[in-house]
Amino acid sequence: MAAVREIEAAGGQVRAVSLDVTCGAKVPQCLDELSAWGIPDIVVDNAGATVTRPLLDQTEENWERVMSTNLKGCWLVAAGKGGTIINVASILGERVAGSVAPYAISKASVVQATKAMALELARHRIRVNALLPGYVVTALNHEFLESDAGQKLRARIPSRRFGELTALDGPLLLLPSDAGTAMSGATVAVDGAHLVSSL
Repeated sequence: MAAVREIEAAGGQVRAVSLDVTCGAKVPQCLDELSAWGIPDIVVDNAGATVTRPLLDQTEENWERVMSTNLKGCWLVAAGKGGTIINVASILGERVAGSVAPYAISKASVVQATKAMALELARHRIRVNALLPGYVVTALNHEFLESDAGQKLRARIPSRRFGELTALDGPLLLLPSDAGTAMSGATVAVDGAHLVSSL
């Protein structure tokens, strides 16, 4: 993996293991593989899936895949050890868009799950927060964002620009850090003011 090579090249130590977050039996197996290094202090739940089609054309299989990946996964990785969990939701957890109903519903559920987890896991010294990215340019979506439809979407963002992945670095570093010790159950939008717009 490129990320592993990059960390090692910088002098860091890294252990990469695969994990299917939709399968409860896989999570303990993953933790067993990591046991020599200890249970992680920081967990970033970033697994995600979507199926783009109108609501009435979605299938039960689509629904189950999106919900299991986006929602069940963030619950399964919780452990009774002090630390911090960052659930990566989306601004579509607080607003909506066409043809991605299961995705938007799952991300709204992640926002509420974050609050419920923060409440119940506080006694275990676990802080839980959610990051709500707006439209961020990635290898998967850059063609759409450059299309006419993508440019119309950009025009509805108050900043008139899509985010870059590096825009998420600051919030991701803040939430598990000592500077964020009073933050739990919070949602942090990184979206160029998209959520507060009326468009």
